[in-house]
Amino acid sequence: MKGFRAAVGLLTRVPSRPGPETEKAIPWLPVVGALVGAGVALIYIALRDATTPLAAAAVAIGAGALVTGGFHEDGLADTADAFGADVSRERRLAILKDPHHGTFGVLALVVSVAARIAGVSALDRWGALAALPAAHALSRAASALQLWLLPAATPTGLGATYSKPVGRRSGLAAGGFGVVAGVALLGGWSIPAAAIAILVASAMGWLSLRKIGGITGDVLGATQQLVELGVLLLCVSAGSHVPWWRG
Repeated sequence: MKGFRAAVGLLTRVPSRPGPETEKAIPWLPVVGALVGAGVALIYIALRDATTPLAAAAVAIGAGALVTGGFHEDGLADTADAFGADVSRERRLAILKDPHHGTFGVLALVVSVAARIAGVSALDRWGALAALPAAHALSRAASALQLWLLPAATPTGLGATYSKPVGRRSGLAAGGFGVVAGVALLGGWSIPAAAIAILVASAMGWLSLRKIGGITGDVLGATQQLVELGVLLLCVSAGSHVPWWRG
């Protein structure tokens, strides 16, 4: 269970000692992601009838960000600022390290959070229990595959620290766990959900190679956020067609 504890320490603010077992943590990223998504879903369900679906969704999304420390959201904002600027590679890397957010970053955060709140508020109880764990699991699997397949943009930082020890076994295991979660929760809709995860991860990987020569921790966070949003919106459009959601 060292890998699980390391993954919990990496992805959340839950007290846990990440330790040096970086490669062992990678396969567990989708599992921890699914647990985070399940927690978000349960908060939404608990508040949905007591308040309104929109208010419940806002609190649930906010709680999820608190549990993870908001570092995925921070990665999305930093990546939007860096990739949106017409500057050199060196300047983009400097922007990624800057703790302050610019116009592109703020806009990306506002759109992402608003879209996720709107998406979750459109789900019923069963839909939330299926969509949110699946979206969180597949999004972490997508980031894990980037760690395995893409080089780090710099010799230091989260991307470099975790990409070096990631081998084929860990990368495939993470992808496999993500697919299993998707199939178990979404049934046949797991196919387009997995396609979204692969397309977003590939597009972000290509863009990162072109803009900064590889991935960073911020790019991984941005990928997670975009895949989560894409899978969530797919689930909203799928609606009652998913058998697990009826009831």
